[in-house]
Amino acid sequence: MSLEIKVPPVGESITEVVLSRWIKNDGDVVEMDEVIAELESDKATFELTAEQAGTLKTIAAEGDTLAIGAVVCKIEDGGAAPAKDDAPKAEEKAVVAEDKTSAPVAEKSSGESYATGTPSPAAGKILAEKGIDSAAVKGSGVDGRITKDDAVKAEAGKKAEAPKAAAPAVAAAPAGARSERREKMSPLRKTVAKRLVSVKNETAMLTTFNEVNMKPIMDLRGKYKDSFKEKFGVGLGFMSFFTKAVTEALKDFPAVNARIDGEEIVYNNFADISIAVSAPKGLVVPVIRNAESMSLAEIEKSVLALALKARDGKLTIEEMTGGTFTITNGGVFGSMMSTPIINAPQSAILGMHNIIERPIAEKGEVVIRPMMYVALSYDHRIIDGRESVGFLVRVKQLLEDPARLLLGV
Repeated sequence: MSLEIKVPPVGESITEVVLSRWIKNDGDVVEMDEVIAELESDKATFELTAEQAGTLKTIAAEGDTLAIGAVVCKIEDGGAAPAKDDAPKAEEKAVVAEDKTSAPVAEKSSGESYATGTPSPAAGKILAEKGIDSAAVKGSGVDGRITKDDAVKAEAGKKAEAPKAAAPAVAAAPAGARSERREKMSPLRKTVAKRLVSVKNETAMLTTFNEVNMKPIMDLRGKYKDSFKEKFGVGLGFMSFFTKAVTEALKDFPAVNARIDGEEIVYNNFADISIAVSAPKGLVVPVIRNAESMSLAEIEKSVLALALKARDGKLTIEEMTGGTFTITNGGVFGSMMSTPIINAPQSAILGMHNIIERPIAEKGEVVIRPMMYVALSYDHRIIDGRESVGFLVRVKQLLEDPARLLLGV
């Protein structure tokens, strides 16, 4: 008796998945609840487990697109299936004896053959003066003798041939591989592509910029990072400061934390912060729920846990849905400035960039400070310029004076 293993329902909006990888091979013995394959939807990666112990009989292949409820494989009762005899049967090879006596090769015809007759004295003189080889002249006299007329015609033909200018040598193209590779877009990549184009076409997106002096945060982090890690078991990074600053600024500018739903504006009295994370299969955006009520340590732990899940492809749909505001950090890849695209249906996204030491003016003096450009992309349909600039300035104030984060001023 065999049991069919089908694609399980993985979400209301998901109608198909891709079989991304077989963890167990055809004919392997599997145990109950053992992971046998990975399925990838447009939002997350899921594990397919064996619903009974037995021998695996694969039906779908890696890369196949399967509808919800489609049969992926079967599990047959009993031990391992008999090994397949993949060795090809021996085939007799016909030995063709070589014919050692080869037929003589026929000589190619050289086309029209010219007479080799002797030129007449007058013709010979003309040919010698003009440097014309008599062998190249066809004689019209008796027995192919070259006459004076033949020599004159040969001289005229030589003059008609104007010397051609030598064409410039064309540089040879450098040798190298010119191959190309094609691969099917993953469901995640197709969804990202559609959403990005949709946002560009359906929102009035603008971006405003500012710069942040990171020295206060870097000094604070350098002073307490060891004791912070010792107490909370997690490192103190920049993301927790930015997340905390964003949640405070959202309280002052609620439109940045809102979204458009039909003809209504939905304002949120909570801050679910989406953190853009680069995963092996593409960009994912897990959500930190109620970040406004978290401490720096709690935010750092949440960011670390979500980043590890993203790296291993273990994020669930619930962990990637929702979110009221997004933070993305292109600085980890060396980006100095960019215009991030809004994560719909949200109305704004904050872009962090790399930290570069630059000269700035402080109290009338030029000093070197670690500076970061920050960018806020926003939907101008719901957020006015005053609100977008005010929000970014508020974030800048909180980051350049971290004590404000503790005092709430």
